[in-house]
Amino acid sequence: MDFDSTKILANARAAATDDLLDRVTVYRAGMEPEAVDIIEMELRRRGVTDEDIAAHGEQHHDCMRDQDGNPLMCSWCRKPAVAEGWGLHRIWGLVPAFPRLFRYCAEHRPVEHLPEPDEDHDP
Repeated sequence: MDFDSTKILANARAAATDDLLDRVTVYRAGMEPEAVDIIEMELRRRGVTDEDIAAHGEQHHDCMRDQDGNPLMCSWCRKPAVAEGWGLHRIWGLVPAFPRLFRYCAEHRPVEHLPEPDEDHDP
């Protein structure tokens, strides 16, 4: 695959800052070094410091990884996955079809429902 710095630069300019931060921290190992340089340049243009980048990377040190150490992505967005759980795959988002394992970032992670307090016991 040929490296196209013009496309990488256009993509970086259009991307959200958090997405770029994820790319140069969590997903860095899977990227071309030239692409990392372009993204870091775009982050500097936006006023993001090296300390900001390091802090963002530290926030995601506990993300899920595959057997080879590559970070796993949320099933719903491009953010790093921090949890996984079983759910129903739905055809067209409506019809339940089969169970499957989903991965969740901090934003899409389902809220754990606490059991209702037992009415027979006082708190």
